[in-house]
Amino acid sequence: MIYLLTFNILRQVSLYFLIFSNHGAMTRVINFPNSVTIGIHSLIVLAREQKPLNAIEIAERLNTSRHLVGKFLQSLVRDGYLSSTRGPNGGFLIKKDPSKILIYDVYKSIEGEVVCYACPHEDQICPTNMCIRDTFIKKITDDFIKHLKEYTIADYL
Repeated sequence: MIYLLTFNILRQVSLYFLIFSNHGAMTRVINFPNSVTIGIHSLIVLAREQKPLNAIEIAERLNTSRHLVGKFLQSLVRDGYLSSTRGPNGGFLIKKDPSKILIYDVYKSIEGEVVCYACPHEDQICPTNMCIRDTFIKKITDDFIKHLKEYTIADYL
């Protein structure tokens, strides 16, 4: 098995821990959902424009679905990062200073808190003295959260 950890937050916000098996299959231990990527890119567009844009305008700039943009941005409105106005001159407007919006805040607003659950086995089944989930997976999750908290929307403007 080859383990590959790729951090690529500056160009395409993502973190993948890929596990390649002998059969070429791969799984993501940590997943960076498309919903969060759309949310982050939408905030960047809105911060650059500094004027209201509707879901259609944002979707066209991101080359994605207006329905997805509207759905994901409603979470950011609910949590106070954006304001939303209806009507012909309405749209979404960034409400907070981009330097105060952590990438982690966007992730949490759209997908919920990032958590690493404790090992579900009451009896130790690992062949060593260390539980893989409580050490290895927890470390990767903690590093993922720490990395997301190091960057703000302003870092991408």
